[in-house]
Amino acid sequence: MLDQLDTHNTKATFFCIRDNIVKHPTIFNKLVAASHAIGNHTFSHCNGWKTSLENYTKDIEKCAAVLESHLPGFVPLFRPPYGRITPKQIRVLQDKGYEIIMWSILSKDYDHSISGKQCLKNVVTHIKLGSIVVFHDSLKAYKNLQQVLPKVLEHCTEMEWQCKTLPMLKN
Repeated sequence: MLDQLDTHNTKATFFCIRDNIVKHPTIFNKLVAASHAIGNHTFSHCNGWKTSLENYTKDIEKCAAVLESHLPGFVPLFRPPYGRITPKQIRVLQDKGYEIIMWSILSKDYDHSISGKQCLKNVVTHIKLGSIVVFHDSLKAYKNLQQVLPKVLEHCTEMEWQCKTLPMLKN
């Protein structure tokens, strides 16, 4: 994924799970070294609809502690796992200075019931200037991701669109 982004001179925003940062520090350090934007995706990928406000906040803070220790000037971006977050959780996070980032296109690269071709069609059919597209940098998504990401980046280049990190208005 990093090689593809580099080949297309593209930066991305990676919403990281603290547990994965700790388990795979070399990969995390490559993201940072390549100047990709980094956001918080919780400690354990917990579902906001099934987690108490207190536990959800603690899970996010555990991730934030690691991110802040590795990233001077860390901008508190947050993407809720599964896109599931309650209004009360939103208010608490916004009060803490977080910008909550959702998406306009979920690539479904993680879904083994769809082919790379279907995944690509899902993205290219719906993408437009300003879209926020979610891909997953995981083993579960790798099969579709390796096929689809280069083609999506080529499509954006053909459309003369520049891919940017989030928050787009601040970079």
